Amino acid sequence: MKSILEGRPGLAREINKVAEVAGYLWQKGWAERNGGNITINVTEFVDDEIRQMPAISEPKQIGAVLPHLKGCYFFCKGTQKRMRDLARWPMENGSVIRICDDCASYVIIADQPVMPTSEVASHLTVHNTLIAEGAQKKATVHTHPIELVAMSHTPKFLEKDVLTYLLWSMIPETKAFCPRGLGIVPYKMPSSVELADATLKELDDYDVVMWEKHGVFAVGTDVMDAFDQIDVLTKAAQIYINARCMGFEPDGMTKEQMQELTDVFHLPK
Repeated sequence: MKSILEGRPGLAREINKVAEVAGYLWQKGWAERNGGNITINVTEFVDDEIRQMPAISEPKQIGAVLPHLKGCYFFCKGTQKRMRDLARWPMENGSVIRICDDCASYVIIADQPVMPTSEVASHLTVHNTLIAEGAQKKATVHTHPIELVAMSHTPKFLEKDVLTYLLWSMIPETKAFCPRGLGIVPYKMPSSVELADATLKELDDYDVVMWEKHGVFAVGTDVMDAFDQIDVLTKAAQIYINARCMGFEPDGMTKEQMQELTDVFHLPK
């Protein structure tokens, strides 16, 4: 069977980015077994032939009505699929879905009837909001960075903006490349509507959201952009933890130094 990627270099490029990032997540130890999820909006790469493709699955309910997703297409990691396999065979471990006209269900159209991640509802809810707000962000990534999850196991780092300022202070690039910082969502049941709603609220003010004792959720212009934000934050966490392992509390950049960085590079305050 002909792959949906054949003859569509733009779409193939975006799916290849997903495969590359999936490999990074596995190599970094952030994606144990089938942990983590990726969903990208590929609507801009859809042509008339794709629009006419028949469904290869029955309609599946999303669990919410998402009016801004009408006519949209997404590539989603498959449920129970491993990131290390997504990296090698993306179209065997993920699928392209079409949102139905009722905006409350979807069908799989290619390449194989791989059911999307169990967290597809929360990912699509975020995409619905991104479109409604006119954001240029097309990718959502959820993964389990070891150092950041470890830091979420103590109450002092769960207080508002404490972890953001600590991570910013570890290395200038953190503030530069994740200028709105890290939002915190107290522990909630994975895949729940409550978790999705709380994540959306935090994304109003932050680049990346920490799910207490679980992982992080990031959005980006593409999947590489979303990954980069998580990667930068995790590097800062590693610097902090390494300093503590050497027996001292790192000084971190001063507030004056961070303000200078903000002013010079015109970063959000």
